[in-house]
Amino acid sequence: MRLSLVTALTLLLLWTLVAQVNHALAELRVYLFVGSLFVIFAALKLPLRSGLGASLLSGLLCDANSPVDFGTHTLLFAAAHAVVFHLRDRLPRDDTIARLIVALLTNLALFLVFSFIQIARSPAPAAAWPRLIADLVCSQVFLALIAPWVFALQHRALVLTGTTRELTP
Repeated sequence: MRLSLVTALTLLLLWTLVAQVNHALAELRVYLFVGSLFVIFAALKLPLRSGLGASLLSGLLCDANSPVDFGTHTLLFAAAHAVVFHLRDRLPRDDTIARLIVALLTNLALFLVFSFIQIARSPAPAAAWPRLIADLVCSQVFLALIAPWVFALQHRALVLTGTTRELTP
C-alpha cells in the first residue's frame, strides 16, 4: 500500500506540472499528453498489486479533470499497465533509455486510443488530425525531455520513504 501511495504522490506532482505547462501553452493551442509517465515506472519496477494501484489512482486523478467520460483514463492506464507489466521480464528495466523508449511507445499507443475514442464526437473528424499530429509530436518531445527526471523522482521518493526493499528485482 505504501508503494502505491508514494508513487501516486509523485504522479500527483507530475500531473500538476503538466497541467501548468498545458495552461501556459493554451494560447498556442498545443496540448501535451504524457499518459505513459503515469504508468511506466509502476509497471516496470513495482509489484503487480502496488503498481496497478498507483496506475489506477493516477487514472482517477486524470479522469477528474478531463473532458472525457469518467473512467476512460483509469481503464486505459490499467490496460497499459497490464501490457507493460506482462512484457517487463523481456525489457531492461534499470536502463533509462529502455524505459524512455517504452514510455514513448506506450504514450503513442495511449494517445492514439484516446484520439480514436474522442474523434467520433467531432463534427469534422478529418479536420482534427493535423492538430492531433502536432500535439502528438510536441507530447513525445516533452515526454523525452522530462521522463528521466520523473523516473529519478519516483525512485528517489521510494528510497526516501524506505520502500525500495519492496521493489521487485
